[in-house]
Amino acid sequence: MTVSIDPTIENFYAGLPFEPDEFQRQAITAAATGATVVVTAPTGAGKTLIAEAAVAIALAKGRRAFYTTPIKALSNQKFSDLVDIYGRNRVGLLTGDNVINGGGDIVVMTTEVLRNMIYAAATILDRVEVVILDEVHYLQDRFRGAVWEEIIIHAPRHLQLICLSATVANAAEFAAWVRERRGDTELIVTRHRPIPLEDLYCWKDRFSAELELQPTFVVRAGEQRPNPRIERLLSLEKGRRRRLAIPSRVEVVERLAEDGLLPAIYFIFSRAGCDAAALRLLDSGVRLTTAEERDRIRAIAEEATTHLEDSDLDVLDYGRWLSFLEVGISPHHAGMVPAFKEAVEDLFAAGLLKVVFATETLALGINMPARTVVLESLSKWSGEGHELMTPGDYTQLTGRAGRRGIDVAGFGVVLHSPFIPFAQVSSIAATGSHPLRSSFRPTYNMAANLAAAYERPRALELLSSSFAQYQRQEDVSAAQRRMAVISEQLAADEKLATCEHGSVAEYRSRLGQMPATKVPHGENLLGRLRPGEVIDIPGGPRQGRYLILRRIRREGGGLKLLALGTSGRTVPLGTREIGPGTTRRATIELPQPVDTKSRRFLSDALRLLRKLPPPDGRNDSSPRPREPDHPVARCSERGTHLKALARVERTRKKLEAIETDLRRSGMGLVEDFEAIELMLNNLGYLDGWKLTDCGQRLRFVYNELDLLLSEALERGLFAGLTVEELAALASCFVYEPRTDERTIPIWPTALLLERWEKLLALAEELATAERSYRLPANRGPDPGFVGLAYQWAGGAGLDELTGLRLASGDFVRVSRQLVDLLRQIRDVVAELAADARATLQAVDRGVVAAMGVG
Repeated sequence: MTVSIDPTIENFYAGLPFEPDEFQRQAITAAATGATVVVTAPTGAGKTLIAEAAVAIALAKGRRAFYTTPIKALSNQKFSDLVDIYGRNRVGLLTGDNVINGGGDIVVMTTEVLRNMIYAAATILDRVEVVILDEVHYLQDRFRGAVWEEIIIHAPRHLQLICLSATVANAAEFAAWVRERRGDTELIVTRHRPIPLEDLYCWKDRFSAELELQPTFVVRAGEQRPNPRIERLLSLEKGRRRRLAIPSRVEVVERLAEDGLLPAIYFIFSRAGCDAAALRLLDSGVRLTTAEERDRIRAIAEEATTHLEDSDLDVLDYGRWLSFLEVGISPHHAGMVPAFKEAVEDLFAAGLLKVVFATETLALGINMPARTVVLESLSKWSGEGHELMTPGDYTQLTGRAGRRGIDVAGFGVVLHSPFIPFAQVSSIAATGSHPLRSSFRPTYNMAANLAAAYERPRALELLSSSFAQYQRQEDVSAAQRRMAVISEQLAADEKLATCEHGSVAEYRSRLGQMPATKVPHGENLLGRLRPGEVIDIPGGPRQGRYLILRRIRREGGGLKLLALGTSGRTVPLGTREIGPGTTRRATIELPQPVDTKSRRFLSDALRLLRKLPPPDGRNDSSPRPREPDHPVARCSERGTHLKALARVERTRKKLEAIETDLRRSGMGLVEDFEAIELMLNNLGYLDGWKLTDCGQRLRFVYNELDLLLSEALERGLFAGLTVEELAALASCFVYEPRTDERTIPIWPTALLLERWEKLLALAEELATAERSYRLPANRGPDPGFVGLAYQWAGGAGLDELTGLRLASGDFVRVSRQLVDLLRQIRDVVAELAADARATLQAVDRGVVAAMGVG
């Protein structure tokens, strides 16, 4: 049977300089049918080709295509890539900072821009055929992830969605949810890397002073296993004098250069560490570029920073940054201004930079393939403590290793650390992925938009259609299945815990109350037992028959016995395990030589143990302890009953815990939404299910503190302020410190302090109301940027700012967020439009002004 291929696809393939991979062909064929397509693949596998094919298919139909990304920098990159293919006349960009050709056939935008269009029921969507949701795994981000779910739930049905994701463990679950929301959906999954990854482990040998770079894994008998040479070396690392040391950054880079493993991305999970690494390399005299490359680097760096004033460049330490670039290295992190970061990305992509020291933020989307990725540590700070990265994190970071069409292999290098066992390194480095978990929760802005667009029953139905609720239902179903299995086990154990002679629980209680002097102490019996003796333990966690193999002396003088059970396992026995009723059963001659680590010895000893007759209550070689005066004491199966009773109690606790979790899961999202609905009614944003005027304004407030900002606007807290004061007060809604440290702000004017105090009181009023409705707590406003915002809006230059403790990149990032908020105030509150516009002009200048294309 011959399968016809869409001519558009044939033409698209004909224009490619390479043959598409099978997963790309499958996804493109599915896209041509009009179905929603979910693609999960490793970084660098070629998901972008699928997006470009979907765009070509839409344009061939005379329709438009939207391409969404999670961050502006990625939007800028995609815009440039598509301009190279289709020309500037056909491609547009919408990022909030810039609007370029918004009516173009292809428009690249940040995900929030599309979400806002959908809520506004924008007619611009009518001619759109396909929407690319790039980096869709971003929906698990706790701050912005809900936007992706809102789009999938609310996008008009005529829109075809192409969802591109990194490798995730639960792709089928995510695709099943998308299918419920969007109809016909094809899932395409590949775990194949087009450029294979070789995992390496690097350490410094103190004996030879050499750097060792060895494969993390070896293949034996067709199976991949951790490198035994590394395991053997590490097993000898004892005492203070250790052979393996952590290699220095300079040593690692020099070794990579010698072995031809550059260019490299060197991940260090701190900004200060990235800066220090670049400076150390510069000071060491490392030079990785030619004279011709240095000339090109200087030209590109100068062009990237032409919009910056000389005074700004001085503050940004442009000279040192350029020195880094000229020798072929650079840091890359969020503390750098956009102009510097984008120049680093361009230079690395052009092959002019050989080593970039980066934080994990580089892993998100930006096209910077390398030959090698170095992970200085597999542990990173989570904000509360150090945590080991997951196999999914490792896969994501090392996904950049290997340049398609250039390298035959990519390399992922992990540096030795005495604090992370090699077994953990090899476990993390094994191919892995993490499950996609929803971060969706209703917000006040979302509630206002639902009220504007839908009748209440339909809004609740859509809310229940979120991936979060879908996962909760899956979790509930799994928990119910688990409860059914546990309940069956409970019933069986309850039967075993029942004795025809009387209550086993009562017997156990009496047993526990027996005077200790009447029953041989476990400790006394423990001290009398010798290797070769066989004992029967009637109850407790170690109930059963055991052969004593040897005595174990613990530090501090404690004694335990190493014993072999009838199951074939060796276990340590102490006074806790050898309780009342334990009896000597027999003595056997242990096989020779006695070697408790030898499989042969243990096998022979087990055979002798199993030859003994089962317990029958006779032939004790030690006196039986006095039993309590209770009917169950006469039962020969009392030990079995006691053990079953202990299991029953543990199982009941387990069931209670699962039931508690189920009650907590319930319909949490709907309950939260209904509480939000009550709040909005009480505050006058809703009248029943109808939006009031202030409710209509809330629809267009997109901020983590959306209700607080709306209330501040409604109550006039922004009225009558100067440009500087307006910028300063607005900054309290966007600034969030990177640590728990709080600085005491200096208030430039008495009026600004008065408004801040009113804002703080308003925030506490809303927080009290939210607590009464059992809503999740939101963070409060933070005045940590007030002084800087006031000075900058007043015309101060970057070199004139007092109290600038932030990295320059952080200052620009917060200022850009402030610009976005001022735009919202300008558009939402007519009375403040002129003031907000003037403040916007005062803030959006110089180093803060939009860079490049977005």
